[in-house]
Parts: sequence; structure tokens; C-alpha cells
Amino acid sequence: MSWTGLFYDPLRALHIISVIFWMAGMLYLPRLFVYHHTAQKGGELESSLLTQERKLLKVIINPAMIATWTFGILLIFANAERANGWSIFASPWWSAKFLLVLAMSGVHGFYAGAQKKFARGERPLSERRWRMLNEIPALMTIAIVLVAVVWLR
Repeated sequence: MSWTGLFYDPLRALHIISVIFWMAGMLYLPRLFVYHHTAQKGGELESSLLTQERKLLKVIINPAMIATWTFGILLIFANAERANGWSIFASPWWSAKFLLVLAMSGVHGFYAGAQKKFARGERPLSERRWRMLNEIPALMTIAIVLVAVVWLR
């Protein structure tokens, strides 16, 4: 029995768990940025929000993204082995999923940069813009799930 047969299901489960944690954090962080705009500079609320933002990134979002990518790459090799070749990745749906995950990683980097700006006392975007940006990870998550569940069975 190959390593795929032994570890495929636990690997898939770990991947799904890491994706859930990553997306949950990505959905919550811009909401904290919205609240940050209402906080008085140098006040207790701002200090609390900075701590929450930093911990959310360092303890949940960053490790979950790394785990998502790690388990996802291992699943790519496992799926190729199970399908007896790499041709299963030639579909446009695999490309769409990969591009969406790359885009989500870019949004992650943008949010991490914004958190650093907040820590320096800057307010990189308006409260209204953060409210709009709060929806991007949700929309991308829906698209990724649709592609993965509906078209990549």
C-alpha cells in the first residue's frame, strides 16, 4: 500500500481544518480593522485591538495559511498518485482553484501589512473601505468551495 492509501484521509481532514481556521481568521481581521477606526489613538481600546490583531495573525492566520499550503501541496502529490498521473490537474477548474488560493494568499499579505501600519499608528484605509474589504475573503471562500466541491469531485 502506498503512502496515499495510508495517509490520504487524515491529510484531507487536516487540510480542511487548516482552511477553516485560515478563512475564519481572514474573515475576522478586517472587522477588527473597522473597529480600530472608531478607537481613540493611544487609548485602551486601540491597544486592545492591536493585541487582538497581532495575536490573530501570529497565532491563527499565519500558521493556518502555512498548514493549508503544506497539506494542499501534499494532497496534490497524493491525488496525482491516486489518479496515476498529473493529467487530472490539466482542467481549468484546478487552475481556477489554484489562482483563487494564490489571490487569497495575496489578500492575507495585504492584511498583514495593514496590521503593521495600524501598529505604527497609521490608519491605512477608511472604515468604509475596510467594511467593503471584509467581504473579499468571504466571496473568495465561496468561489474556492464551489470550484473544489462542485467541479473538482
